[in-house]
Amino acid sequence: MFGKQIRLFKLLGFEVKLDLSWFILAILITWSLAKGFFPHYFKDLPNATYWWMGVAGTLGLLISIILHELSHSLVARRYGIKMKGITLFIFGGVAEMDEEPPSPKAEFLMAVVGPLASILIALLSYQIYILGKKFGWPVPVNGIFLYLGIINMVLAIFNLLPGFPLDGGRMLRSALWYWKKNIRWATRVSSQIGAAFGLGLIILGVVSFIYGNFIGGIWWVLIGFFLRNASQMSYRQLFIRKALEGEHVSRFMKTDLITVSASMPIEELVGDYFYKHHFKMYPVLDNSKLIGCVTTRMVKEIPKEDWMLRKVEEIVSPCTEENSVRPDADAMDALSKMYRSGNSRLMVLESGKLVGIIALKDMMTFLSMKMDIEND
Repeated sequence: MFGKQIRLFKLLGFEVKLDLSWFILAILITWSLAKGFFPHYFKDLPNATYWWMGVAGTLGLLISIILHELSHSLVARRYGIKMKGITLFIFGGVAEMDEEPPSPKAEFLMAVVGPLASILIALLSYQIYILGKKFGWPVPVNGIFLYLGIINMVLAIFNLLPGFPLDGGRMLRSALWYWKKNIRWATRVSSQIGAAFGLGLIILGVVSFIYGNFIGGIWWVLIGFFLRNASQMSYRQLFIRKALEGEHVSRFMKTDLITVSASMPIEELVGDYFYKHHFKMYPVLDNSKLIGCVTTRMVKEIPKEDWMLRKVEEIVSPCTEENSVRPDADAMDALSKMYRSGNSRLMVLESGKLVGIIALKDMMTFLSMKMDIEND
């Protein structure tokens, strides 16, 4: 989902990160507030004032989203769910989980607390706006609190829509899960509803665009595509988790290994290994001792005219947590490492010794077969 991220700070033990796509959201919100919302509700203010109100409103929204996601994270931690942290991106924010909630009750409470937090922020912001008017606070300050009251209430209502993975969709999934005692079925149904909502938003965006609301139409279309994609992806992720549950890396690893020598010229590596066996990563040995791995990405950084002059040992990457895994590790952990690192193959190490290779292709073949047989 995310690209390059900036780590902002830690809040109550949770790391808060900012995806670079959030800056697109920040620019669009600041512009729409400075040119639309604030001039409409608070007339005859200097143009510069509208712009700093827009910036302040955007920062207020940022804080509101962090508090919304923090409420999810705190409840998740209460139920022992591992949280990666909070990431803010172009469509808002997300509390990243490594696993599914342990029960329908945990799912419901974790989901409902987000909209409740947004409603609380909305009511508090609106009350400050009322007090500000009563005591004669500056109009720009009051205007920012009015906006925060409105936008947080809108966020709460939107998140309560019963389409997974919105909070309302998670609440629906918890009810279906409690009813059928089957989280996979509950996820599939709530995800289908989420995909339908996404399609509805796309249609709404197209209609808005036709009737002249260009910016609003674009946003509805983008949010619709995001919701539709996220709902479908959520079901696939759950299926993968359940399919790999209890499976170890040793179940998928290959022991008939193809390795390369550290002293091999890069040109030979390319011609006799990459182009012949079509793997993107190979373990590298130096006198039968594993020293790391070499990938196509490393070779691409070397000019082609130097391939014959330089050797594999000059570009080899040492064995790390990101390119290796233990044979008794959970298969889902291996898949997560592949996703984070972009490596489609990992070295399987036991006591520092190379015992196998686990490939994404083999895991996907297993998942495809399991889905074909067990998909309900």
